[in-house]
Amino acid sequence: MTSEEALLPTTRRALLHRVATAQAEGRTPSLVAAVQRDGRIAWSGARSCVDGHEPDGDTQFRIGSLTKTFTAVLVLRLRDEGLLDLDDPLEKHLPGTDAGQLTVFQLLGHSGGLRAETPAPWWERTPGGTRPELADVLGERPLIHSAGHRHHYSNPGYTLLGSLIERLRGDAWADVLRREILEPLGMERTSPEARAPHAGGWAVHPWADVMLPEPTEDLGLMAPAGQLWSTTTDLLRFAAFLARGDERVLCADSVVEMRAPAAAAEAGDWAGTYGLGLQAVRRGDRTLLGHTGSLPGFLATFWFSVEDDVAAVVLSNATSGPPVATVAADLVQIVADAEPRIPEPWRPLPEVDEELLALTGPWYWGTQVYTLKLTAGGGIELQPMRGVGRAARFRACPDGTWTGLNGYYAGETLRVVRAGDGRVDHLDLGSFVFTREPYEGSAAIPGGVDEDGWRGLAL
Repeated sequence: MTSEEALLPTTRRALLHRVATAQAEGRTPSLVAAVQRDGRIAWSGARSCVDGHEPDGDTQFRIGSLTKTFTAVLVLRLRDEGLLDLDDPLEKHLPGTDAGQLTVFQLLGHSGGLRAETPAPWWERTPGGTRPELADVLGERPLIHSAGHRHHYSNPGYTLLGSLIERLRGDAWADVLRREILEPLGMERTSPEARAPHAGGWAVHPWADVMLPEPTEDLGLMAPAGQLWSTTTDLLRFAAFLARGDERVLCADSVVEMRAPAAAAEAGDWAGTYGLGLQAVRRGDRTLLGHTGSLPGFLATFWFSVEDDVAAVVLSNATSGPPVATVAADLVQIVADAEPRIPEPWRPLPEVDEELLALTGPWYWGTQVYTLKLTAGGGIELQPMRGVGRAARFRACPDGTWTGLNGYYAGETLRVVRAGDGRVDHLDLGSFVFTREPYEGSAAIPGGVDEDGWRGLAL
């Protein structure tokens, strides 16, 4: 670690204190954590009930539902290759299930209305062979809500996605995962089965300081929902990929797409949403993205903040106890608040289109004033000058128009409309007319402009 990557002693002390407190108060056999900043591991720490046997960044823990994010990435890869559309019904690619009418998008975002769990017995504590077919995973009445109307977390839904991947790739889910995600990202310590060194899973008695070993089952068809083992080092690599994208795995636009809410949050639960295989939570003014996970004997969480470029992973080998999701969020907050991200230096654009430069400056939608600015990468941004109104960024299209990227105008088209003599008459944004002056008389404004012009109040 170079001096530029190191955290301040006070920050490191605060991180260690948070981890030590979580292990002690959560009564877990061991707990390991790590923090990444600017794409590099900046701190790691661990606590254990056995002196001198603390886990480190190479120690595997079972990560449970963090596995779902890996499965979602594989599905997005299929979409990007044109092998499916997210609006496709499952039946189109995986026929013969009782959930064939649900779309790939609904399964990714848990909005298909499927049951949360499989039929009894509890799938996390029984061998995968207990459910050899998808019908055994879904049960007799798999749908309990109307599709697309609400978020309802479903483990069987990700089993269906795993089977979809296998059908379209013609290979086992685990082999596709290794080939398409783990190897390209250098995640050598992430695997479907435990590989030494790894932690053992424990249940800690709620009213006494005694423990019971938890069984470790191969989940069979349920593997895409929760099978994986991993380490803090590997999961930070995965978090860095999800923050930036990696053309070897999934482009930046597709990982950004994973973050958008896929369904409305439950009433009263506005602090968190779910995208496509990614959870999003609000911590004050900060948005954290990642996933939580658990299996008998293990708890896991990773969160990352794109704005702060900070990520944290917390892994524990207890069925319940330490609030690892809260701890991971605290670790991100400690670093981001104590040592805020230093912005990149301002630099001028390498070149500029003179016609595009001429479009910058103030524009009026009726009497509301907006400014149009050029952004890095050849984009433009339209935002209200007085902070009230609909701001948006736009991407250039080959036909000379612009497509909105966010907010109210996401997906809408911005056109530069010229008069007969070639001069710019106005901007058309989804039928809204923006002119250089408020209600400019010479511009083509729907409804026209009163010919007597602006006036005062005659007394």
